[in-house]
Amino acid sequence: MAIYVDYTDPKITYTFDVNKSAFFKRDNHNYINVLGEQQLNSLKNVSLLDIYLSKDIVVEPHIHQNAAELVYCISGSATVSLLNPFTKKILNYTITAGQVANVPQGWWHYEIANTNNTHLLAIFDAPTPEAIFGSDLLRLTPPELMAHTYSMDETKWKSTIAPITQTTILGPAVNKYNQRQNYSTNTYPPHPTYQHPYHSSQYYY
Repeated sequence: MAIYVDYTDPKITYTFDVNKSAFFKRDNHNYINVLGEQQLNSLKNVSLLDIYLSKDIVVEPHIHQNAAELVYCISGSATVSLLNPFTKKILNYTITAGQVANVPQGWWHYEIANTNNTHLLAIFDAPTPEAIFGSDLLRLTPPELMAHTYSMDETKWKSTIAPITQTTILGPAVNKYNQRQNYSTNTYPPHPTYQHPYHSSQYYY
């Protein structure tokens, strides 16, 4: 979809500090910043997530329903995994500094950091990156429907997903079942913050 930008409008901006636009923060070593048309209104069909990860931290499984994603590794190393919907196979691609992995629009995927100080740039061909996260699918789908559909014990299903109390974004999830997880020298707080790109002043807990 073509996006019109009136470049004669004095309100159009051409520069922005991505460090001031938090999307999600788990701690000082694991966080994501966002840049889209709400942050920089001269953008058209491009946006990005600036991702910082410690070893073994995972960007939880999710899809981008409105965009393809190009994952560029600035430093460190990460494994980008995709579920190919045509072959029904998981594809795993390990990238290091200067390497990329491409995620087609709508494909289920996730990233895991292989080293501390991993820095990724996720670039999207849409003015704002949208996402549907696995944690939301698991916790918001009615348990009775999951049990009925997949012939599961509903009580066991509820118990299994009970630790998932909020959108995870960066896992493993931190909650009352898992208050402390140490990766290298990092200790994570019990309530990470998630700032949705469409509601820049509102935090979700």
